[in-house]
Amino acid sequence: MIAVRSEVKSYRIHVVDLSMCMGCETCQEVCSFIHDDKTFIRVYKVHGGIPVPLNCRHCEKAACMEVCPTLAIYRDESGAVLINPGRCIGCKLCIMACPFGVPEFDPKDKIVMKCDLCAERRKEGLLPACASMCPSAAILYGFPEEVMKYVQTRVAERIAKAKILGEMELRMKAWLL
Repeated sequence: MIAVRSEVKSYRIHVVDLSMCMGCETCQEVCSFIHDDKTFIRVYKVHGGIPVPLNCRHCEKAACMEVCPTLAIYRDESGAVLINPGRCIGCKLCIMACPFGVPEFDPKDKIVMKCDLCAERRKEGLLPACASMCPSAAILYGFPEEVMKYVQTRVAERIAKAKILGEMELRMKAWLL
């Protein structure tokens, strides 16, 4: 995915590092605030309280975009998958096609809505609000190479920490024997 898209200079990726999410729901609240009480990211607590933020993944091969009969779903220059409300006929095919169950039908306007990665903020050079406000930096947004390098550094730090803690535990056990 990254190698193919990195050729496009403006392409960005949106990543949620589940190991960093503390379940504070800041992303959910700021999304609701930015989008007039419509929340396009939700934090679910699963398997004993593990927080999982779920939002549109802006898939490289977006099933929602492929099934849209009116071409209302499109990709912008940065790679975000967006919906043109003027073209949406509310057929809900995108809702059925999305493997993450993200698009939502708005009964008032009779169209489908979903995360647009804060398109207006991005036009101003700002990060999506969820990424900008996440206190644990679990939500990342940027150029693929930069985001992946940051993620790899985090993983390396966790491995090093686990190794250090493991060696400390081993020394403690040896000492206690």
